Amino acid sequence: MSEDISEQLVSLLPKLRRFATGLTGNLSDADDLVQQSCEKALRKQHQWQPGTRLDSWMYRIIQTTWIDQKRRQRSDTVSLDAEAVPETRDPRSEKAAENQNMLDRVSQVLKLLPEEQRVIMLLIAVEGRSYQEVSDMLELPKGTVMSRLYRARSRVQAELGSSDGPGQGSEHYGEKTQ
Repeated sequence: MSEDISEQLVSLLPKLRRFATGLTGNLSDADDLVQQSCEKALRKQHQWQPGTRLDSWMYRIIQTTWIDQKRRQRSDTVSLDAEAVPETRDPRSEKAAENQNMLDRVSQVLKLLPEEQRVIMLLIAVEGRSYQEVSDMLELPKGTVMSRLYRARSRVQAELGSSDGPGQGSEHYGEKTQ
C-alpha cells in the first residue's frame, strides 16, 4: 500500500472503530473487526481504485466482514452495551446525567433494529453520510436506503416515545439529502 493510502487508512481508524462498535455492540469485538478489515484491505489493496473514496471502501469491507462473521456464528442477536459507546459525557454539563440516560436508551433501541436498518442508521445518522453515499457504499438503490432509514427512525421514535411523528424532526438524526 502506498504511503498516502496508509496515512489515509490510519486517519480513518476512529471512524471505522465507531462504525464497527455500532455493528458489534462492544469495543473489543469492534477492534477485532477493524483489525480484520484493515488486514483484508491490505491484502486486497489492488482492488481499491485510486481516486475513489477510501472510507467508503473500508465501510463496505467492515460490513461484509461482519456479515461473514455472523454467518459463521449463526447468531441472531447483537448486543450493544452502553459501555461500548464511546464516552460523550461532559462532566461540566448540567445535563450530563440526562444525556447519559438518553444515550443509554438510544443504545438499547439500536440493538432492537434489524441489521440492515442499523447499518444505514449508523452510516447516515452517526457518520453523517448522504443517502447517495450510503447507496453507493452498500450497492443498494437510493430508495431502499431511504425506506430503511425511515423505518429505523420510526422504530427509534416509537421506542423512545418521541412526540414527533415519523418523518418529523429528521434534523435530530443528522440527515443529509444530497
